[in-house]
Amino acid sequence: MIVRVPASSANLGPGFDTLGMALSLHAEAGVIDGDVPPNAQHVDQYHPASVAFRRAGGDGDLWVCSPIPVGRGLGFSGAVRVAGIVAAHAQRFGDDPELLADHASEMLKLATALEGHADNVAASLFGGIVATADGRAVRVPLAFDPAVVVWIPSFTTSTDESRNKMGAQVSLQDAVFNIGRTALLVAALAAGDVEALRSATQDRLHQDVRLASAEPSRNALAAALDAGAWCSWLSGSGPTVAAMCPYDDADELAAAMPADGHTKVLRIDHGGAVIEPGD
Repeated sequence: MIVRVPASSANLGPGFDTLGMALSLHAEAGVIDGDVPPNAQHVDQYHPASVAFRRAGGDGDLWVCSPIPVGRGLGFSGAVRVAGIVAAHAQRFGDDPELLADHASEMLKLATALEGHADNVAASLFGGIVATADGRAVRVPLAFDPAVVVWIPSFTTSTDESRNKMGAQVSLQDAVFNIGRTALLVAALAAGDVEALRSATQDRLHQDVRLASAEPSRNALAAALDAGAWCSWLSGSGPTVAAMCPYDDADELAAAMPADGHTKVLRIDHGGAVIEPGD
């Protein structure tokens, strides 16, 4: 049994802690039964996948194989936590494809408790773009299938530290600004209105605070928009920057990003967490 889980980009600009996007970059995990697969590692009991696995009732040790960079805003911890939870449920209840649907709310609740917020884990669990609130996650219908170009610098950021820099209060003007942009973003995605995306991904709650200590990320975000991206945002707490464009333009956009980071051309992952048979 192999559990395969997509990375994620959270917030998408204005949707702080409420919107998440699954990406075509995947972590894999499984219960050790004999040799560990090539390129995988036997993770200890303190690894977030192991903690999630045991909290979900799993028994045994896990291996994890993940190309998702750690501390870069691409949902590494959320993806491996979902992998551990799904592996535990598959171990307990079987690996029938209907497993996720039958236990989805239970798995989302535990993953959210471990992660601290639902946007990353909901995207990794369900795939696509999801809106989350009040313990629920609903996929946003998409009228197009774009490329998502991510620019990943060499430095890392701490989600907890970046959150502590944010103010405890929000002005009415800024609250209305973000509510409006979030609603516009969901509507634009569903309608396929790509011209609305640049405005719809603007934010006044968290990005400027986080970008103040990550100037290369600010430059990358501006470079993506200058190069013709439909929209660009700080992925999660950063420092990765994500941008959306037609797939045919993705290589050109990637080449226009600053040289002090590396780029990946990805797609939106629509499958979410899946269970695959082992060798």
